[in-house]
Amino acid sequence: MEVNAMDDIELIAGVDEVGRGPLAGPVIAAAVILDPQKVIDGLADSKLLTPKKREVLIVQIQQNCIAWAVGRAEVFEIDEYNILQASLLAMQRALESLSVQPTRVLVDGTHHPRLSFSVTAMETVIGGDNLVPVISAASIVAKVIRDHEMEAWDKIYPEYGFAQHKGYGTRQHLLALKQYGATILHRHSFAPVRKVKQR
Repeated sequence: MEVNAMDDIELIAGVDEVGRGPLAGPVIAAAVILDPQKVIDGLADSKLLTPKKREVLIVQIQQNCIAWAVGRAEVFEIDEYNILQASLLAMQRALESLSVQPTRVLVDGTHHPRLSFSVTAMETVIGGDNLVPVISAASIVAKVIRDHEMEAWDKIYPEYGFAQHKGYGTRQHLLALKQYGATILHRHSFAPVRKVKQR
């Protein structure tokens, strides 16, 4: 869509993050501006969708939206700033990476990031990833991209099972941590990781 064709459209960006809870891996946030003329069916909280459905939807989102972008906070930033601040940083980076500047921002949750540009409104929506389609779209993009990254890490550290649990503290993951120690991918500020040896 040409930028001058969007003059009469309110450019609403939805933003959501994935990866606050895991013991390993980055926090990934996505920002999406949907095209109101191109409705995408089936948008919902990424956690409620099957992996196959998410893979289908991310293609539809990326092909039909006005703009999308991803931001991230690395493990060392999570350890340095805390997980909430790192999540907000990832959201900020996603929003500021959009090729089109939004006029309004809708954020999943109860906290919103700071931005280097002004918007007419920035609103937080509790449960927005399942209530607001543009936030749902952002949650799907963030989830798929983070899952792919954790699957790539699984090839480097196959003994941890990252492809299965994506870094969350499952029994399998905790047992592997105890046996093999913590890698550079692990969040050393998180209690279960602090308790084990470092690789």
